[in-house]
Amino acid sequence: MSAHNEEAPILIEDESADEDSGEAVVLGAGADAAGQRLDQWLAARLGPELSRSRVQALIKQGAVSIAGKAVLEAKRKLTAGDRIEILVPAPEPAAPQGEDIPLDILYEDDELIVINKPAGLVVHPGAGNWTGTLVNALIHHCGDSISGIGGVKRPGIVHRLDKETSGVMVVAKTDRAHKALSEAFADHGRAGDLERAYLALVWGIPQRPTGTIDAALGRAADRVRRAVVPESRDDARHAVTHFSVVERFGEEQRAFATASLVECRLETGRTHQIRVHMAHIGHPVVGDPDYGQAFRTKANRLPEPLKTKVKAFPRQALHAWLLEFRHPTTHLTMRFEAPMPGDMEELVGDFRRL
Repeated sequence: MSAHNEEAPILIEDESADEDSGEAVVLGAGADAAGQRLDQWLAARLGPELSRSRVQALIKQGAVSIAGKAVLEAKRKLTAGDRIEILVPAPEPAAPQGEDIPLDILYEDDELIVINKPAGLVVHPGAGNWTGTLVNALIHHCGDSISGIGGVKRPGIVHRLDKETSGVMVVAKTDRAHKALSEAFADHGRAGDLERAYLALVWGIPQRPTGTIDAALGRAADRVRRAVVPESRDDARHAVTHFSVVERFGEEQRAFATASLVECRLETGRTHQIRVHMAHIGHPVVGDPDYGQAFRTKANRLPEPLKTKVKAFPRQALHAWLLEFRHPTTHLTMRFEAPMPGDMEELVGDFRRL
C-alpha cells in the first residue's frame, strides 16, 4: 500500500496477528494537517488504494486510532503532531463462491478484466440467481488476483448488461480501478473517456436515419419493469439515447413487416434504457419479452422460415458491441469490440433477405 504524506509514513506489520489479519499504517500529522477532517486527510494520503468511503468504513469499525485511542467520528479534526494508526484488515472472502464457468476474455491485467458476456448469463448473484453468474465465474477465474473491492475479495461491477443482452463488459479487480471506472460510468463519458455502443434489431424503420431520445425513466406500474415517466415524478431519472439506423430490412416491399438494425449510444446508463426508449418511439427490440409484447404479432407478417425463427428467438436482439474507456492506471484509451453473437447474426441475415 502506498501512502503520501508531508512526513514519510511508517508502514509496519502487526506482529500479533497472522498473515491474513491485514496490515497497520502509522502516519504523523504535520502542521498543514491541523483543522482537517480525519477521513479527508487519510483518503488523500492513502489513495488511490483506499477510497474515502473505505476510510470512513474503517473509522466506524474502530480501525483508526489517534494516540492509541480509537476514533469513531470521520469528521474529527486533526491537530499537528497527531499520531494516527490505521489497521487495514485483509480482504474478507467473497460471499459468492467461485464457479468454473467459461469466459470469453478480451483483455486482462492486474487492475481489470474485459469480457464478452454471452446472452443468458446473469451478471450478479441475486434473488433466483445465487449461482451461475458472471461474478461467480470471475471469482473462480481471477482467484487471488482480486485484491479486494471495499475490503471484500470480489470483482468490482461498474456497469451491467441485462441477462439476455450480450456484449463487452469491463470489471474492476482493485479498489483503485473500481473507483476510477465507477466515476467514468457515473459521468456517462461527458469527460470524453468513455464510449458505449449497442446494436439492436428493432421492428419497423425509423423515419429519420439518426435521432435522440430524451425521456426520463422510472418504475412501471408493476414495479419491476421501467417506463417513460414525467420528469416531475419522484422516481424519474434523466435518460438520453442516441440512435442511428445501420440497415433497413424490407423497405422496398409492403407484403411483410419491416425491421432495422440500429446502433444506440448511451448518454446515460439507466436500467433497460435502450429497450424502453426504442419501444417508446415505436420500434421495440425484436424478441424483447418485456417491452415488445405489443409487437409479437409482427412475426405473423413475415415469410417462412423467418416467421418461425423470430417466434422462437428466446431473447431481445440487443448486443453491446463497443466499449471504450481510459485505463485507471496507465491512462491509455482502451477500445474493445465484440461481433454480434451467432444467433443474432443469423437472425439479422435472415431479415436481409426480405
